[in-house]
Amino acid sequence: MIASATTTTGLTVHAEYDEGPYPTGIVVTDEEFHALHVTPDAFHGEWNYTITP
Repeated sequence: MIASATTTTGLTVHAEYDEGPYPTGIVVTDEEFHALHVTPDAFHGEWNYTITP
């Protein structure tokens, strides 16, 4: 979807694949998860969201 992103104001989108190593298997507790301030977006909130302090 990002490759076809356009706006009427001329936004240009650039994306690159990051091949860096990232740890897997990290467990987040329910307490840690619920401490986050996550606001789902109206468009595909399961994919798009804002995390605020």
